[in-house]
Amino acid sequence: MIDIGLSKMALIGAVALIVIGPEKLPKVARTVGTLLGKAQRYVADVKAEVNRSMELDELKKMKDQVEGAARDVEQSIQTQASEFEKDWAQATGTASEASLSSTDFGAGVVPAYKHPGKNWRLKRGATPQWYKARAGVRTKALSGAARVARYRPQKFH
Repeated sequence: MIDIGLSKMALIGAVALIVIGPEKLPKVARTVGTLLGKAQRYVADVKAEVNRSMELDELKKMKDQVEGAARDVEQSIQTQASEFEKDWAQATGTASEASLSSTDFGAGVVPAYKHPGKNWRLKRGATPQWYKARAGVRTKALSGAARVARYRPQKFH
């Protein structure tokens, strides 16, 4: 970049001392140093922004490539699935199954989801509920805050 040796720095300092004067030289040097630091930070920020935009462009290209590959895989799977359905229909001899679309899944053959009705926090046993209620066995789980509120000692006023 700029080749400044010790002799050139001394010459610049001597000229600045004569032109500016010994009273104002430290303040001017401080101001020049501050401005040079700001300029370096600005250049570094611009470089970082350019690098980020280049990386963003590369990531967009990579995303487009991955999406294209995913579309190709999806299309190949769909064509293979349709070929499989045709072969299956020919092998089983039923043409009506081949006419069903792949999104129907047999028009309602898939059963609806049914919640198992379990509460994994509670212990299930063969003990009757009336006995548990009489013996004071806990049948419902408490949250931490509810447990603290229930078992906190009462203040007497």
